[in-house]
Amino acid sequence: MSNTSTFDQVKELRKLTGAGFKDCNIAIKDSNGNIEKAIEILRVKGISKASKKMTRDAKEGVIIIENSEDFKSILEVNCETDFVAKNDEFISFVKEISKLNSINKSNVDELKNAKMQNGLTIDENLVNFISKIGEKITIGRSRYFDSVKTSNYSYIHGTIKDNLGKLGVIVSLEAKNKSETINEFGKKLAMHIAASNPLSIDSNSIDNEIIKKEESLISEELKSTGKPDEIIKKIALGKINKFKEESSLLTQQWVMDPKQKVRDVIKELNIPDLKIKDFYRIKIGE
Repeated sequence: MSNTSTFDQVKELRKLTGAGFKDCNIAIKDSNGNIEKAIEILRVKGISKASKKMTRDAKEGVIIIENSEDFKSILEVNCETDFVAKNDEFISFVKEISKLNSINKSNVDELKNAKMQNGLTIDENLVNFISKIGEKITIGRSRYFDSVKTSNYSYIHGTIKDNLGKLGVIVSLEAKNKSETINEFGKKLAMHIAASNPLSIDSNSIDNEIIKKEESLISEELKSTGKPDEIIKKIALGKINKFKEESSLLTQQWVMDPKQKVRDVIKELNIPDLKIKDFYRIKIGE
């Protein structure tokens, strides 16, 4: 095999797989110039490399939001370093996955088996991309809101490029009629959620495990005060009620005007059937 033909095959293999020159060159030699065998060699090698990297932490990455009149979707893709998170190739990879996430309505199992433009599944491409980039890459949290009888809004904070950032929010509002007043409130509400990080819409919806954990922390904190048990119980009750109030979206102080709570702002809008249906917030590293 001539050097020219080998070089052309390496070039073709790189185009097909996205693997590095050195790995492609070795695969071509090991397969005696058979491209299909070379692809298999790289797949096995890629899986081996990816498996080793999956034990590492991937605490960086990006949040991406897809905006449409019919839906809003949000997706987290993690990597190990901020350098890779800002890499154009990584961003293009995330954008393609995000579009497929919208099509699959954030169904994780279906998403992993969805085919990308090169004909390979997302899972297969992840293995190849991890091998190429040299970092652990994972698909994290995601959510999809359709626009049936709802109006959906979004906000990206710490924008890296286009609709990608380090913190993202989507929120869904219900009302019989759509209006500019609702649109304005929806946009501001998404910003409020980004800043205030509520755990639920109201206190009754906070996960019971979270409440138990907070009660335990408060109890431990108050034990060292030396106060009588009855006094401790009253203080603990006050603290847990405050935690619920500050963690529930409707009873949080409105970031645009801390003198008001979110529920007061909704009441002032004077739209009787307006209510917050759902929201989802993702921040890299949380």
